[in-house]
Amino acid sequence: MKITVIGGGSTYTPELVNGFLARTDTLPLKELWLMDIDQERLDIVGGFAQRMVKAKNEPFKVVLSTNQREAIAGALYVTTQLRVGMMPARRADEYLGLRHGLIGQETTGVGGMAKALRTIPVILSIAKDIREVAPGGLLANFTNPAGLVTEALNRYAPDILAVGVCNVGITTKMEILQQLEKATGKKIEDQRAVLNTLGLNHLTWHRGFTIDGEEMWPMIFAAYIESLKAEVEPEWDVRTVESLGMIPNYYLQYYYYTEKKFEAQKKWPPSRAEEVMEIEKDLLRDYSNPDLTEPPAILMKRGGAYYSTLATQLINSHYNNLGQIHVVNIRNNGAVKEWPADWVLELPAKVDGEGIHPLPANPLPPACFGLIAQVKMYELLTIEAAVHGDKNAMYQALLTHPLGPSADKVQEVMDDMLKTNHQWLPQFRNS
Repeated sequence: MKITVIGGGSTYTPELVNGFLARTDTLPLKELWLMDIDQERLDIVGGFAQRMVKAKNEPFKVVLSTNQREAIAGALYVTTQLRVGMMPARRADEYLGLRHGLIGQETTGVGGMAKALRTIPVILSIAKDIREVAPGGLLANFTNPAGLVTEALNRYAPDILAVGVCNVGITTKMEILQQLEKATGKKIEDQRAVLNTLGLNHLTWHRGFTIDGEEMWPMIFAAYIESLKAEVEPEWDVRTVESLGMIPNYYLQYYYYTEKKFEAQKKWPPSRAEEVMEIEKDLLRDYSNPDLTEPPAILMKRGGAYYSTLATQLINSHYNNLGQIHVVNIRNNGAVKEWPADWVLELPAKVDGEGIHPLPANPLPPACFGLIAQVKMYELLTIEAAVHGDKNAMYQALLTHPLGPSADKVQEVMDDMLKTNHQWLPQFRNS
């Protein structure tokens, strides 16, 4: 088996390598290819990955490459964790929003849109290579904005088996399990539990939790409400959560408490990108240590908890036909029969040797669906803009997004976004 990681120079990669090392008894991995366009980072991160594998008696080979097509050729699985423009582009996305009095964030609002415009053409080129040199390969996309990118794959590479993956679902699941274990004193294996969640990536509401098929939500939700009431500065106001009867994904704070989140941004620097840039300096320094063979503790500051767990569980469940249930982003195909079947949604799905199958789900209430529908329309317009260099679609996407500028400011923000990202958006240069 050959598995390829596009964006192999990411500081996340050692965690992913550890995930594959932990599953050598079930995944007959022979070659792990790490591909990146940044040779220096690839040498540092890839060299560390090779030492990690060697320290475990080299159950598989780690191959480094700057050639995307060569790296993908013959791969059974391809994972994407790339960042077009790297961390400086993320910082630019954040300050783009701040300049215009808007939320500046990596995946949400105008920052997320800029990232999508840079990223979608690259991801579609990866899908093209899979089609041509790794037919039948599964593409697991971790690149943000994960749901929007997966929607682009759904629309423009429907023949490729592609799934969008985010760690919010598994992190929420593991946190709930830890709380249950603390309350009961009993260890619960994570595969026995299923989180019932629905929405779009970074726009979901958690509404159920079963263990061996038994619904635990009433107890979990009641405990959550009590914990909010006990906090001096709770992350959610109790009235909103009680009204919904669900726990919102924390990214929904950008929509529910926009003014509060923007006020926090006014205190920059450092923005989150600037914090991560400092963390990555330390990580790359540590990875360069020729004696290091285990990921350093500082990696946890980078974020992305349970990233490797989710990635390797998904691949393992598909390869070994395990039928495990994971929260993923995928075309729902009528799983939510009241909503359009061709929408990519984030929801629980069964992963087996035949593919990834969304589980039937009840729709969210109107208070949630209204926001989902608006953001989905923004996603579809952004995809058209990214694929065709369509400036009118780009204008309408900004006009549509609930965190976008007022109508009289759309052109100003759009011009700034295109200027700031000029080198990464060649599709717009002649339009």
